[in-house]
Amino acid sequence: MSQKVYFSNMAYTAYDADQTLPRKFGRQLEACGLAEKVKDKSIAIKIHVGAELGYSTIPPVFMRVLAKFVKDHGGRPFFTDHYLDSRHPEHRGYTEESLGAPVLDATGILRKYLYTKEVDFKGFKHVDVAGLIHDADFLIDFSHVKGHGCCAYGGAAKNIAMGCVSDRTRREQHGLEGGLSWDASKCTHCEACIAACNHRANSFTDKGEYEVNFHNCTLCQHCLKVCPAGAITLTDASYLDFQKGLALCTKTVLDTFEPGNVFYINLLISITAMCDCWGMTTPSLVPDIGLMSSWNLAAIEKASLDEIKLERLNPEGIPGGIILGDSGHLFQRLHGKDPYAQIKFLEEYGLGSGDYAYEMVS
Repeated sequence: MSQKVYFSNMAYTAYDADQTLPRKFGRQLEACGLAEKVKDKSIAIKIHVGAELGYSTIPPVFMRVLAKFVKDHGGRPFFTDHYLDSRHPEHRGYTEESLGAPVLDATGILRKYLYTKEVDFKGFKHVDVAGLIHDADFLIDFSHVKGHGCCAYGGAAKNIAMGCVSDRTRREQHGLEGGLSWDASKCTHCEACIAACNHRANSFTDKGEYEVNFHNCTLCQHCLKVCPAGAITLTDASYLDFQKGLALCTKTVLDTFEPGNVFYINLLISITAMCDCWGMTTPSLVPDIGLMSSWNLAAIEKASLDEIKLERLNPEGIPGGIILGDSGHLFQRLHGKDPYAQIKFLEEYGLGSGDYAYEMVS
């Protein structure tokens, strides 16, 4: 049976605020049956707050619409992500005054409020679920869709698997793809890798040797991707293991909620090549598409990928000098990894079905 995905596109026929995407979002929330689910519940709304000079994260207007809807129907919402003290969400308008609900660090101000769940997939052993996520009655997974260098595609599952857990869990997941290796003969000591690290995990010793502090490192590979000389490489390239690890982590987090107490929203605007954690915004890969929501994770992820079409590519969204591959989805041509693998693993773990049907909300 096809799973329902609510979809509002960018099309409009008049200069009328009622036809804009935030208004359509409100109507989509009314149509999806969320109202009766949130009453008298604490509602964790998982977002990605971005960093530094990025401006392609979810615009605050959409968050205000969602927070008001939840409160109007008896829920107690709060927005949440991690590293709030260093990423300064207030710089992108993410404050309680602006959004209508608190913005809280999911693991507490000391980043130590966690519940550990044991898993066993190769080197992936611990899912440290953020305490405020774990304790909430209901989760709304509100994701900004974009490309991702490690898993090709960052949407609803990535927002949970990488955003609702600890650094240890992120490091173990990234470790499924491979560790880091440094080639001294290629290194020019430009220190682009140092500047690109969000976790202050790398440095050069007094002898000029590249050093990684794996207590801080999450193996996000920012250092690898910015190195102009190719001096930093992965010791392996098992991206399918990483994709499967994402699905397993997502399931483990979602298992802390009662059935029917998780809802997914994917915003498909400003779809850039890389994750918002890079702290910058590049030109969009394709024109803005719209907004989707669903009670089914695999369905909304499949629908989102299907709408990002190669034939609508904006060439300026591709970094200069990069040549796209010649087969597969746009994200596969860009990152060399099949984004649909995520859907397969989500289905394997019982997280919905990629067989979907749209309910259009205009």
